[in-house]
Amino acid sequence: VQLVESGGGLVQAGGSLRLSCVASGSIFSINRMSWYRQAPGKQRELVATITDSGSTNYAGSVKGRFTISRNDGKNTMYLQMNSLKPEDTAVYYCNTVDWSLRDSWGQGTQVTVSS
Repeated sequence: VQLVESGGGLVQAGGSLRLSCVASGSIFSINRMSWYRQAPGKQRELVATITDSGSTNYAGSVKGRFTISRNDGKNTMYLQMNSLKPEDTAVYYCNTVDWSLRDSWGQGTQVTVSS
């Protein structure tokens, strides 16, 4: 599976951004899709996940502000980010896990939230 993210950028605190992740290749094998982020000097952390059945899960720090979704073809995933805070500044990565538990990662997209 190959993944390409887009939609990052610079936004003021309180603003919104929508990230996209387009998957290609063996998309039929995808079990779940997730967004991770990594801020400078910090470990990569899980932001949100959507499973093959459509169930979603969020990190506590983004719950109520971010929404993960995907299209009907299950090859594009989105992350709608509202009420952004400076602490949301990070590189955001798209991740998929297939039914054999193999990971795929995108190249990342930078999100910067100014105060």
